[in-house]
Amino acid sequence: MRGSAVVPRPLAFLLFLAQVLLLQTALLGSGGLTTAVALAATATVAAMLAACVLLAARRVPVVPPTRVRTAIRDRARRTAFLPQRDPDAPGRRRPRAPGRAGPATTAA
Repeated sequence: MRGSAVVPRPLAFLLFLAQVLLLQTALLGSGGLTTAVALAATATVAAMLAACVLLAARRVPVVPPTRVRTAIRDRARRTAFLPQRDPDAPGRRRPRAPGRAGPATTAA
């Protein structure tokens, strides 16, 4: 997808907060000191929340791709779906070949 605008998640969050603040300013434009204090408090909390989100995002440990592949491979080995098993294994009956219809499948 060339030319498409992809906005990183933290930047999108900050743009959303800016839109909320502009909406609050537009809706409460007739206020005075109360509106200014509410706007300043909202902006401060939003900035602190954005900073916490960014710091938390940086602290997430990076998992190497080899570890992810190993985990997927191990999970696949533990999964025991019948169609994935060997039909010629000892003790397994061979699947019935198509042929003559049995008595349960014929219409009377």
